Amino acid sequence: MAQGQNEEEWATLMRAAIGGDSAAYQTLLQSLSNVLRPSVRRGFAQAGAPLGDVEDVVQETLLALHLKRNTWDPSQPLGPWVRAIARHKLIDALRRRGRRVQIPIDSVLDTLSVQEDNSGVDRQDAERLVDGLAGRQRDVVRAISLEGQSIREVAERLNMKEVAVRVALHRGLKTLGAQHRKDQDE
Repeated sequence: MAQGQNEEEWATLMRAAIGGDSAAYQTLLQSLSNVLRPSVRRGFAQAGAPLGDVEDVVQETLLALHLKRNTWDPSQPLGPWVRAIARHKLIDALRRRGRRVQIPIDSVLDTLSVQEDNSGVDRQDAERLVDGLAGRQRDVVRAISLEGQSIREVAERLNMKEVAVRVALHRGLKTLGAQHRKDQDE
């Protein structure tokens, strides 16, 4: 957060807001949200977390500020108090999320495509390997990998949710990879 002039302005606005000036309070909240948003975004990025919850943390911070505004000491600068609230809200959000980093599969699908290589496995071998998969995994992997259908098309055809198709694809490819490594070791 900025120091100096913003600190003085925020403190003045907060004193006025506590005194009942709703316009000052609105100005304060707007100014703080404009400074909090990039700060919280940076915190999420440094933690390797998706940025989807940034606005929630900003709003939770502003709500906490509203609920606890009478605990602020008007003789003190407002910035450190707001930063402390924001830091705690950010930490809470990261804890709720856990240490998992979630990457949407759509963002990595291009990296899953492989240049066609006829040196080891041809179409018949690929079909034979895919046939070794169980039920839905086999249907999904065959449709996407061998027939070139999209996830949406497969989901509609198999009456599945797109996320379930992605999971089946991931698990099927993982199984095929393990089988391929096992075959290589033998």
